[in-house]
Amino acid sequence: MEREKFSSRLGFILISAGCAIGLGNVWRFPYIVGQYGGAAFVLVYLFFLLIMGIPIMVMEFSVGRASQKSVTCSFQVLEPKGTKWHWYGWFGMAGNYLLMMFYTTISGWLILYFVKTLKGDFVGLDTQGVAEVFDSVTADPVIQTIFMGLVVVLGMLVCSRGLKNGVEKVNKAMMLCLLALLVVLAVRSVTLPGAAAGLEFYLKPNLHNLLYDAEGNFILGESVFAAMGQSFFTLSLGIGAMAIFGSYLGRERSLMGEVINITILDTCVAFVSGLIIFPAAFAFGVQPDSGPNLIFVTLPNIFNEMPGGRVWGALFFVFMSFAALSTVTAVFENILACWMDKWKVSRRTAVTANLILIFLLSLPCLLGFNVLSGFQTAVGGIMDLEDFIVSQNLLPLGSLLYLLFCVMPKRYAWGFENFLREANQGQGVKFPAKLRFYFTYLLPLVLIVVFILGYLEKFAG
Repeated sequence: MEREKFSSRLGFILISAGCAIGLGNVWRFPYIVGQYGGAAFVLVYLFFLLIMGIPIMVMEFSVGRASQKSVTCSFQVLEPKGTKWHWYGWFGMAGNYLLMMFYTTISGWLILYFVKTLKGDFVGLDTQGVAEVFDSVTADPVIQTIFMGLVVVLGMLVCSRGLKNGVEKVNKAMMLCLLALLVVLAVRSVTLPGAAAGLEFYLKPNLHNLLYDAEGNFILGESVFAAMGQSFFTLSLGIGAMAIFGSYLGRERSLMGEVINITILDTCVAFVSGLIIFPAAFAFGVQPDSGPNLIFVTLPNIFNEMPGGRVWGALFFVFMSFAALSTVTAVFENILACWMDKWKVSRRTAVTANLILIFLLSLPCLLGFNVLSGFQTAVGGIMDLEDFIVSQNLLPLGSLLYLLFCVMPKRYAWGFENFLREANQGQGVKFPAKLRFYFTYLLPLVLIVVFILGYLEKFAG
C-alpha cells in the first residue's frame, strides 16, 4: 500500500507546529522570559534554537522522509547491515506512550475548565476559591476519567479518518483557530488599563535579571541553561513525533526551509502567549506564577476581574484545548503509524487497540492526584515521574541518537552525505554543509552537557 501524503504544504507546517506547540509554550516560556531578563533572555533562547533545535529537527524529518516509516522501522530501513540503531525504535515508541499518559489528563482539565468558565463556576471567587476548585477537580477520579476519556476518544476519532481527511484537516482548522484566538486575546490583554507595566516587564531587556537573581546571586549559568532547555524541549524532538510527518512529506521542498517556518510559528505562539499573560496579570495586580497554578488558578482569577471575563476566559481555555489537542492528535498519529508499520495492521485495528490501551495507561496519572497520591518517587508523583522520563531522558538522548545517526561515518550509521542528500532535495533553503565539524563534534557535546545539567538541576539544585 502506498504511503499517505499531505495534501498541502500548509497542512504539514501546521501539523508539525501543532505537535510542538503545547503547555510549555503557554505558561513556561512567558514565565522564564520574565524571570531571566525579558527580551535579553529571548535573544539567548533564539540563539540556542538556531544552533540546536533547528538542525536536529531537520535530521529527524530527514530520517522519516528517507525511510518512509515511523520511529519503530525508520532506523532499520536506513542503518548499515549489522548495526543496532533500530533498537531505539522501541524507546521512541515508549516515549510517545509516556507523553500521552499524562498529556491526556492535562488536556482533560483544559476542556473541563472551558466548560466551568462558560458556566460561570469561577464568578465571584477569590484566589483561594479558584484554588479550591482546582483541588476538587484533581481529587475527583471520576470527573477526571470522563474528560481524559473524552480527549482519547476525540483524538482517536480524528486519527481514524486518516492523514488527509482526519489529522491534516482537523489540525489545520484547530491551528488556524488557535492563531486567531491568540491574536484576539493578546489584543484584549495589551489594551487593558494598567497593561503597560506587564509589557515593560516582559519586553524590556533586563540584563540584571539575566545575570543576578532577587538575592543578588550570580545566575548567568542558570539563565543560559534555562534558555538552552526551553529551545531544546519546545520542538518535541527525539521520540519520532516529528519524523513521522517527514515520512508523509513529498520531496518538492528542502527540509531546512520547512523547519525554519515551523520553528518561527512555534516561537511566535510562545512569545504572543506572554503578551496575553503578563499585561493581564499586571493590570489586575496578580504576580504570575509558573506551573499549573498559572493556568488553573491565577488566570481564572484574572478573568474574574476583567470586564466580560467569562467570555474571555472561555476563549482562553478553547485556545489552550486546541493547543493540547493538536499535540494529542499528532502523537496519536505517530503511535498508530508505529503499529501499522511494525505489525502491518489496518488503521481501524490500530485505532481500536490504542483507544483502549492509551485510556488504561492514562489512568495512573490522574489517580496519582487522589487514590494513588501516596505513591511518590525521587522526582515526585506519577505525573512527575512520567514527565521526567520523557523530558529529561528520552527527548535529549533520542535527539542525540538522531544526530549521531546522521553525522557518523556510513559504515557505522546513515552518514552525513546520505542525510545531506535527503535534507536538500527540493526547492528552498539548504542545510549548511560547511558546518559539518560543528554538527559532528560540538553539537553532540552540547547535548550531553544539556543532559547532565538537567540531572544536576533536578537532583542537586
